[in-house]
Amino acid sequence: MTIATYSGALLISNLDGTWEMNAGLVEYVERTVKSERSRAPDRPVYLVGESIGACIALAVAARNRDVDLVLVLVNPGTSFHRSQLQSLSAFLDLVPDPFHLSTPQFLNFLTGNFMKMSPRFDEAGQALSEVTTGLLPSLMYLTDILPKESIVWKLKMLRTAASYVNSRLHAVKAQTLVVASGNDELLPSRDEAERLRAKLKNCRIRHFRDNGHKILLEDGFDLATSIKGSTYYRRSRQPDFVSDYLPPTPDELEKAIDHDRLLNFATDPVMLSTLTDGRIVRGLAGLPREGPVLFVGYHMLMGFELGPLVTGVLKSTGIHIRGLAHPFLFNESSEQLMPDTSYFDLPRIMGAVPVTGVNFYKLLSEKQFVLLFPGGAREALHRKGEEYKLFWPEQSEFVRMASRFGATIVPFGVVGEDDICDLLLDYNDLVKLPFYDTIDKKINEGGLRKLRTDSTGEIKNQDMHPVVLTPKVPGRFYFIFGKPIETRGREKELRDKEKAQHLYLHVKSEVESCIKYLKEKREEDPYRSILPRLLYQATHGSDAEIPTFEP
Repeated sequence: MTIATYSGALLISNLDGTWEMNAGLVEYVERTVKSERSRAPDRPVYLVGESIGACIALAVAARNRDVDLVLVLVNPGTSFHRSQLQSLSAFLDLVPDPFHLSTPQFLNFLTGNFMKMSPRFDEAGQALSEVTTGLLPSLMYLTDILPKESIVWKLKMLRTAASYVNSRLHAVKAQTLVVASGNDELLPSRDEAERLRAKLKNCRIRHFRDNGHKILLEDGFDLATSIKGSTYYRRSRQPDFVSDYLPPTPDELEKAIDHDRLLNFATDPVMLSTLTDGRIVRGLAGLPREGPVLFVGYHMLMGFELGPLVTGVLKSTGIHIRGLAHPFLFNESSEQLMPDTSYFDLPRIMGAVPVTGVNFYKLLSEKQFVLLFPGGAREALHRKGEEYKLFWPEQSEFVRMASRFGATIVPFGVVGEDDICDLLLDYNDLVKLPFYDTIDKKINEGGLRKLRTDSTGEIKNQDMHPVVLTPKVPGRFYFIFGKPIETRGREKELRDKEKAQHLYLHVKSEVESCIKYLKEKREEDPYRSILPRLLYQATHGSDAEIPTFEP
């Protein structure tokens, strides 16, 4: 059953082609919204609308600006006047029944593309496929199911709804997520998403290049994942990156692993950990299993270590690490600079939060496993010749917070960036380019660089900037987690600034020792290069664990 609006009326199209008219679809949705609002006044109300449904959602938002709404507009019908449907609608006036169904666009308009739909719709897809295979002999049968009057009504409703809403976009204040299919056969959804983003005050867009008009029915698309990735899932009026978080589903975790599959194949990460007695072993047996735990370490160039680290630990131990990340990953304007607006969705889905004292406090208070890089963006975007150099602040930023909750601090090191690429152009090279100043201001607008106002020099500088890399024949990544450092029972002791500073310097020294250890030991690894690893897998099987140096 399809619900749509035309001239303020509720129209329900039944499978037998009959029509029943009820009053006020927009008013009906408004009543539902207000009912939900009264039931949970502190929670947002989500309106999800596809095509003409998106027009309805926008109309409700324009008329109810005081209601906390989150709109999810899927291939919105607001682009009707620039679509194929506008010109194809004239086709109906020129052809008699049943030949109005001979145009594939009309069939798609009414039924969607069953070839791309989820397997749970296989039976319906097979039935329609059998009918459309012999289209001409079956036109009379299809006419009974999809009468010409149905198509006329639907097109009129869409035209009227689009005109109504486009004149009222200025009144929409709600958070809005536009989901646009790149292969939409009916509407120019990709261009429309960009137009709506420019028109609406609080709008993000997500493009899906290979999907069609009926994306909600297509296999491989998950609406909840898009909402989570855009940071639009929240439980109250104000977003809370800690309490609002939903752990990744099995499908989302699998996609995260797939995202780094090529990197993992090329670098075959080796993970080592340190037991409480100081022995170093291959594997993660030395990691604490109860939180709160704070992982503190070196931030590799471009953050190459993040995917293998987070998914590798989660797969091996079930420990879900949540990272404190640069605000650039959560800024709406940052998305527009990326080749794909969903570029940062994966770290958000995997639990990254903006690095703030409040978020740090909340994560530790909930006994989470937290990942912190004191060197931040300056370390991850280091200059030539600065690989494996720590850019940590002078003062102890995290020690007293960790001790307040009795968190276990795990220092770690990682090496391997110099085995997969060379830094061709760094920041010092880029600033010499005549046009780079404009790019730099665009990237770091909105106060993104003001993370450490109490620091000085290079540590205070947390600017984001691109780098240019040249690839190498891949080597190997090596991780080592140092001996866990307990702070439980030391809160009173570590309130003393000098003692906290002493522990801070000890943690920093441990990270440097981890890096030094790995740089030396990797020289003993006969499988450091990808070529001997490929030979090993060819003889022992692709799933065989490839040996490394003896710890």
